[in-house]
Amino acid sequence: MVEAKSVKTGKWGSRASFNRGLSWNQIMMEKTDSAQKLYTRMRLWEFPDQYVIEPTDGSCGSSLSVSRVDGSMKLIEELPQCSSVRVPKIRTIFGVIGMLKLLAGSYLIVITDRESVGSYLGHPIFRISSLKVFPCDHSVNSSPVEQKKMEAEFSGLLNVAEKTPGLYFSYDTNLTLSAQRLHALGDESKLLPLWRQAEPRFLWNNYLLEVLIDSKLDPYLLPVIQGSFQNFQAAIGKDIVDVTLIARRCTRRTGTRLWRRGADSDGYVANFVESEQIVQLNGFTASFVQIRGSIPLLWEQIVDLTYKPKFELVKTEEFPRIAERHFLDLRKKYGAVLAVDLVNTHGAEGRLSEKFASASQHVTGDDVRYLHFDFHQICGHVHFERLSILYEQISDFLDQNGYMLLNEHGEKMKEQLGVVRTNCIDCLDRTNVTQSMIARKILESQLRRLGIFAAEETISSHPNLDDSFKIIWANHGDDISTQYSGTPALKGDFVRYGQRTIQGILKDGWNALLRYYLNNFVDGTKQDAIDLLQGHYIVSVSRDLTPTTQKGGLEAVASFPLAFSLVLTGFFFAALSLRQARYDLRHLFFSMLWAGLSIAIAGLSRASYQLSKWCTLNE
Repeated sequence: MVEAKSVKTGKWGSRASFNRGLSWNQIMMEKTDSAQKLYTRMRLWEFPDQYVIEPTDGSCGSSLSVSRVDGSMKLIEELPQCSSVRVPKIRTIFGVIGMLKLLAGSYLIVITDRESVGSYLGHPIFRISSLKVFPCDHSVNSSPVEQKKMEAEFSGLLNVAEKTPGLYFSYDTNLTLSAQRLHALGDESKLLPLWRQAEPRFLWNNYLLEVLIDSKLDPYLLPVIQGSFQNFQAAIGKDIVDVTLIARRCTRRTGTRLWRRGADSDGYVANFVESEQIVQLNGFTASFVQIRGSIPLLWEQIVDLTYKPKFELVKTEEFPRIAERHFLDLRKKYGAVLAVDLVNTHGAEGRLSEKFASASQHVTGDDVRYLHFDFHQICGHVHFERLSILYEQISDFLDQNGYMLLNEHGEKMKEQLGVVRTNCIDCLDRTNVTQSMIARKILESQLRRLGIFAAEETISSHPNLDDSFKIIWANHGDDISTQYSGTPALKGDFVRYGQRTIQGILKDGWNALLRYYLNNFVDGTKQDAIDLLQGHYIVSVSRDLTPTTQKGGLEAVASFPLAFSLVLTGFFFAALSLRQARYDLRHLFFSMLWAGLSIAIAGLSRASYQLSKWCTLNE
């Protein structure tokens, strides 16, 4: 590794000197220009027997025909003749997400609206603001009745898929790779189509693209990530610093909060997210990567209507092997690993943390370290400034493993040799506060390295920079939390404003209640939709299609909104009765009766729902 000395802006940082050469951004853009381009705007024609996707961005490529009978694809040179009786519908689309095949029909998923959110290393980045599913299911008409019913149930899950949050893409650069890995690509690799350069872990539509890949439709193969993209520019004296923050969600064990916990047998963990902070200043580019992920053991929380379901440890004898596979994978991809465990020392969290620490002993060494830091005990609910205690314990690791730094000519002056892996239970709220603290310290170190900050100067001394930094990390945490739990992050007011506020505490209370509702009554269906889209559950006619058990009695009318309403109503009357219990024992009896009935009805509704889901989706 070639080390760079601290340099002053006056020697190299003027925009005149920077413009005399090519920056890394310009070099990367030239490489992209010579590679095959993706279509950026298309027209979708809805003919009775086929969909036709016609490039309208000035490209001279062929149109794509998709059969509405079976989803088969082929390139065509001319549009079909339009009937004067039945004029086809026409709409503008901005990309093809892919194709999902179910029992009898296939379903084309396209981008119908996009929003520009900034640039990544000089290339425009877009967020998907609208998806639409187009069925290619005419063959379902000749299918058996039971198969039609199953097809309708599965295709109904695609309505949930259309609302998937946090999807980003670029027509010009590979969002799945960090700046360091992108820089390490060889010249030949940079000329490959973007989908072939992509990191499969972070390619959200990896499974959906398979049909298009098999048909060799490279100009239509648009890689998409799920995560977050934030960007701001701020002035520091006469210098302009550009900061970008990207989250990349891993698809290997993706899902919702209480329905995806811990690790699978291969060591892939739930809510694994790579966060990269990129700083560009006067032609120099710095990148710092952190990761988060669920505790890498076999554990789960069974949804049972309690606010915090108990932790279930599965196959504890497998814990050392699972942890070893997890950290081996991280070492291959990131180098040295420092695992920072933020969970409580006592209670159920403490027992889980003990198992994590014990399993980690089998893999810790020079390149893997485990550190427990009880966030709640040390910081409480308001004293997050005490994270400085944690920073003192990890600063040596950060100094030793550093960050990537490129000079104005795209030459690597420094590389990141290791990564901090942070977890709490959800890997959301405590984790985001901690990661934002680490990122702040690293940014200050980078600005000192480049001669912008003096030795004791901090981000806090520059209000505009400070405010913008807090906002992007708060938004970053909210995006990751929304995808996993359904709500913005808790404790976000500290990240956003630098202190806890009454409004923030009240908002946390509301979001905690909303999480309870979503986790119990919504996320099961959402999880099924995710599993379909990611290929974790592959629908096949060879599966046992035993007719779903006919529902009767309570099962026929059970629904989660109804159950939730009954719970609230029951506990309302229970509270009223309980207030009078000290005056009359009858009120105590009725309060217990109301509470018991509420829990029983909700529990029966939950059980009936789980039974029907099991009958439908049992593997």
